[in-house]
Amino acid sequence: MELSMPKMKTKSGAAKRFRVRGSGSIKRSQAFKRHILTKKTTKTKRQLRGTAEIHSTNMGSVKAMLPYA
Repeated sequence: MELSMPKMKTKSGAAKRFRVRGSGSIKRSQAFKRHILTKKTTKTKRQLRGTAEIHSTNMGSVKAMLPYA
């Protein structure tokens, strides 16, 4: 019988929400743009487009959830 080291599991919710860039920074999508959009101004909705980088204070927790990223 062959014993091997156990593998760490990736948090599947985090894998769907974050992507690691080539530089090592992690990008995320913007919140507050899925529903209740009628009361938001056009400017607000436009500024919520695209992706943002996660804050440095959250980098450790996100990297722990994505061990192989």
